[in-house]
Amino acid sequence: MEIKEIQAKSILVKSNLPESDYVINCYVGCSFGCSYCYATFMGRFVGKKVDDWGNYVYAKVNAPELLKKELPKIKNKGRGLVILLSSVTDPFQAIEAKYKLSESCLEVLADYGFQGTVSILTKSPTVLKILPILKRLKDVEVGITITTGDDQISRYFEKYAPSASARIETLKKLNKAGIRTYAFLGPLLPHFVAKRDKLKEVLDLIYNTGTRELFIEHINLSSYIKGRMLKELKSEDKEFLERFYSAQSKDYREEINKIILDLLKNYKFKLLHGGVLYHKGLSKK
Repeated sequence: MEIKEIQAKSILVKSNLPESDYVINCYVGCSFGCSYCYATFMGRFVGKKVDDWGNYVYAKVNAPELLKKELPKIKNKGRGLVILLSSVTDPFQAIEAKYKLSESCLEVLADYGFQGTVSILTKSPTVLKILPILKRLKDVEVGITITTGDDQISRYFEKYAPSASARIETLKKLNKAGIRTYAFLGPLLPHFVAKRDKLKEVLDLIYNTGTRELFIEHINLSSYIKGRMLKELKSEDKEFLERFYSAQSKDYREEINKIILDLLKNYKFKLLHGGVLYHKGLSKK
């Protein structure tokens, strides 16, 4: 793993994502190295290839100082706005234990009295270590990415990320602590069509944590993502691979949508953004 310290030019960046107005990414790269991650495109900004994803992390060591300077530029202390940590990396990956950049940026937001929503998206239980900071924020939500309820399936695509079961447990603890949560069920991996009972299984697990909001997104099968994922699917049968390839088709997505909407009738989930999202050719997180 290549670790490097860099100086960023800015840290509070306007977002084109539907769920946020600004994003904060304290790191370039991600040690979790998930094979389906579309953020691999970030490598081109630091001279890395798609296949290097998961093998490097650059820490923007001046992120907290930049945020202190940039926050006052937002009107009304950000009232009505959403800042997301993070969009092209995991804010609480392993390197955060050393640099604490995401933690420090959250402290900056709390000290400043940011009046908007701070949204955190992570796969890591490390977020539990900063509960006191989260409780200082006026409006905060933590999303945990859940792609499966099965640790074995998770190991196919997320070898270096916290296990699926650890993430489910993190949601439980966040809810117990009184933090507003949502589950990011995405990307929807191909096994949900190959084995439909797996989708009900993961919805049951999420529901039992106390989380009641869901953000669901279809997989983005750009060529570079497909190539990375197929390396993890070599042992799967032909039918599974055919279904995997079809994941970029409209028919596949409609099939998944029907399954999801039928299943959701049995729960009291709020489906964020009104449906299952699909971002074709998305090149940002």
